[in-house]
Amino acid sequence: MQTNPTSPPGGDGRAGGAAGAMTRRTAIRIGVVGLVGAAVGAGATRAIARLGRPRQARWRYLTEAEATLLADICDQLIPRDDAPGAAETGAVEYIDRQLCGPYRRHRQAYRQGLESFARTCARLFKAPFSSLAPADRIRALSLVEKGGAPADLWGDPAQRAFFNMVLAHTMQGFYGSPRHGGNRDYASYRMLGLDYPQLVGQDRQGRARS
Repeated sequence: MQTNPTSPPGGDGRAGGAAGAMTRRTAIRIGVVGLVGAAVGAGATRAIARLGRPRQARWRYLTEAEATLLADICDQLIPRDDAPGAAETGAVEYIDRQLCGPYRRHRQAYRQGLESFARTCARLFKAPFSSLAPADRIRALSLVEKGGAPADLWGDPAQRAFFNMVLAHTMQGFYGSPRHGGNRDYASYRMLGLDYPQLVGQDRQGRARS
C-alpha cells in the first residue's frame, strides 16, 4: 500500500482526520484570539496615546502652584464666613482669564510678585503660606501691604504695588459679572441682597433675594 506523502506521521491519510481537524480548530482558535488581541491592542494603543497626551491645563496663564498660592491670598482678602469667599467664587479664574486679555501687562508682576511673596514666607515664617496659622497669614500679608517685608526679596513689582494690585483684582472678581470668570452664581450679589443686573433678553429681577 502506497503511503500518501501529504499525510502527517501516524495519520490515516485523510485531510479531515482527527489530527487535521485538531490542527484547523487550533488555527481557528489562535486566529480568534489574535483578532481579539488585535482589537484589545488597538484599544490599548489608543488608551496609551490618550495617556501620552498632555493634560489640558486648568489655567490659561498661571501655573498650578501660582494659582494655589493666589487662591490662598484671595481667601485672606475676602474670606469665607456665612457666604463663600473670593477664591471659592472664582476670583483666581477671573484674574487668570484677565491676564490673557486686558491685564496682559500685569503678567510679569504676578509671576514675580507671587515668587517674592513665597520667598518672604519661607524666610520669615520658615514655611509656605498655605501651612501658616491664620494669624501668621495675616501678618505676612500685612507686612507686604505696608512694604515691611525684606527689601532684597522684592524687585519689580514693589511689595505694596503687588498687594494693591491683587486686592483690586480680587475685589473685581468677587463683585463683578460672572461672565468674566468670577462671582460664581452671583455670590456677592446674594450676600449683599442685590438684584442681578438686568441683561438684554433675560428677566432676573429679584432672583438674588430668592
